[in-house]
Amino acid sequence: MTLELPPLRDRLIRWANQNSGSDHLAGLAAMLALLEADFSALPGVKTERVPCANTSAQALRVRYRPEAPQQVLLSGHYDTVYGADNPFQRCELVDEHTLRGPGVTDMKGGLVVMHAALGSYLSSSPPPSLGFEVLLTPDEEIGSFGSAALFAEAAPRHRLGLVFEPARLNGNLVQSRKGTGNFTVSCHGRAGHAAKFPSDARNAIAALAEFLVAAHRVPAEMPGVMLSAGLIRGGSEATNVVPDFAQALLDVRITRVADRPAVLARLDELAAPINAREGLRLEITGSFNRPPKECVPAEEAAFAAYQACGRELGLAPFSWIHAGGGSDGNLLSAAGLPNLDGLGIIGDHLHSDREYCVLPSLVERAQLSALFLRKLAGGRIALP
Repeated sequence: MTLELPPLRDRLIRWANQNSGSDHLAGLAAMLALLEADFSALPGVKTERVPCANTSAQALRVRYRPEAPQQVLLSGHYDTVYGADNPFQRCELVDEHTLRGPGVTDMKGGLVVMHAALGSYLSSSPPPSLGFEVLLTPDEEIGSFGSAALFAEAAPRHRLGLVFEPARLNGNLVQSRKGTGNFTVSCHGRAGHAAKFPSDARNAIAALAEFLVAAHRVPAEMPGVMLSAGLIRGGSEATNVVPDFAQALLDVRITRVADRPAVLARLDELAAPINAREGLRLEITGSFNRPPKECVPAEEAAFAAYQACGRELGLAPFSWIHAGGGSDGNLLSAAGLPNLDGLGIIGDHLHSDREYCVLPSLVERAQLSALFLRKLAGGRIALP
C-alpha cells in the first residue's frame, strides 16, 4: 500500500476541525464517532467503545488477531487542550508543507500516523504471529485519571507499546519522561482587623507566600526535579481584614521514581516551620498521577530497530531525548510494558494558537511504523 500525503492531510484537517477539548463532552463524542468510523474501515479489525472512570466520555479499543502469540499495544489520545470556547478552532494550510491548527500535532496528527501505519501494515498480508490492540483515550490532557485503569489492564497482555505522541521538531523520539504530580497547598490562619496592634491575627497569605518562595528553590536543590506554583487565591476585597485562608496549586515533576519520596519529604520540611507557629496550619494534598517513564533494555533494543527502519527508508537521522512532559507512556511503563514514545507527527508550539505540524512527516512516520511492525511480525526484531 503506497501512502499518499493528500488523503492523510485531509483526514487530519477533518479530525482537527472537530473540537474535542478534554471537558467538551459533546465534542469528544463527535470525535469518537469519526475515529470509530475510520478505524473500523481497516481490514480485519474489531472496534468497541470502552467506558472510562468518572466520566461519560469513552475510549475506543481496536483489536486485530487477539489470539496471536505476540501482541503490540498502540496508544493515543483524542482530547486536546482547546475547549469549545477557545478561539483557535480551525485548521489553516500555511503552505504545502505546513498545517496550523488545534491538536494537529498533539496529537491528532499522531492518530493519523497510527491509522495510516496500520492500514499499510494490514495491506501487506502480515503473518499470523503478531496481533495488536489500539487504545484511544479522551482524557490524557487532564491527567488520564479516567483511562489509567485501561492501560493497567491492557499492559500485561502485550510485548511492546507504541505511543504516538508528537516527535520532536528535529525528528527525535522520547527516551524517557518526567513523572507528573499535582498538589494543593492550603494555609489556614486567623482573621483579625488589619489595624489592630499588637495583633493576634495570623496572615495566611503571608505564610503561604513564605512557603512558595522556599518551594521555588527546590529544583535548584534537587537536580531532575521541576516545581511550578500555579493558581493562587486567598483573602477578600476587604483589605482591612487579615486573611485567614490562602491556597496555591503546584505542578511537580520528577525524573526518577526514587525522587518521589525525597520531594515529598522536602515539601514537608518546608511546611514544618510554619506549622510550628501558633495559629497557622499549612497542609499539602495531592499525588503523582504519572510515575516517571524510565528507559529499560527492551526499549533500547526496540529503538535501535526503529532507527534501522528509518535508515532503510532513507529518512533523516534521529535520536531520542528526555522530555519534561508526561504521557500515557508513563502509565504503560508503570504497568511494566516497555514502550517507544514520540512516534507521531513532527511539529511545534503545542498547546498554543501557533500549533503546527510538518505535513510530509505524516507519510514518513507512518511508513516508519509500518515497516517496524512488519519486521516485528516477521521475527526480524529481537526484544529482550
